[in-house]
Amino acid sequence: MSYYSQPAAANYNTPPVHSQRQRGHRVCDQCGAVETPAVQRFRLCGGCMTTQYCSPECQKRNWPTHKAICQHTQATLASAKQQPNSASSDENMAKALRKFTSAHTALLGWAGFQALQLKRLPSNIRQNAFLVELTPRPGGEPHRRFSILSTHIVPRKYIRDPLVLNDIQRREERCRQSGGIGTLVIIIQCGGISQVMPVEVDPPAKISWDVRDDWANVLSHFVDSGRTDFMPISTTTRG
Repeated sequence: MSYYSQPAAANYNTPPVHSQRQRGHRVCDQCGAVETPAVQRFRLCGGCMTTQYCSPECQKRNWPTHKAICQHTQATLASAKQQPNSASSDENMAKALRKFTSAHTALLGWAGFQALQLKRLPSNIRQNAFLVELTPRPGGEPHRRFSILSTHIVPRKYIRDPLVLNDIQRREERCRQSGGIGTLVIIIQCGGISQVMPVEVDPPAKISWDVRDDWANVLSHFVDSGRTDFMPISTTTRG
């Protein structure tokens, strides 16, 4: 993910400068490859729409590991369908939230990395999570269906679902085995519906993005304008 230490006057269109490809956005859940959108876009799991893969082969190999959390996510949607009052609205909200999260993966991950100050304090990744509260907007494509209501730093214990916690732990172990600092937990929430987005983070020395204190303004700008072309800006060759 990334950081920025620049004046608050944001230039949202400055072209990014990369010294290397960094993890933190879309990572294949099987082989750990990082997505390069200009070359190849990863495919989302059709069941949960949260886990991504670089190829059908990786998706098939990962299924025994992914099956439990995938079926759990689908079961949660099915139970919302069966509620007499909130039924279709909750189901539609959950689907829209997953699509919104997928469309803004890079932006949300970057904002969480900035909010938790992981470049200066990498240990924050173990105790805290980044909570983004949304408010719905009428109509439009999924990435335009919400606005940022507020953001918070919350303890990791905010997440209580055992299957979700197990999935986070699995990613954390994989990330640390390959030299990363762990898994950044981002919670996207609208009313009573939420989506957990785990992001595997490289060590700060490998991250060339700048630290920026205006991350909340950048987050709101891209979400409110419906832009999905966010790219972190690097002004140095190394972090």
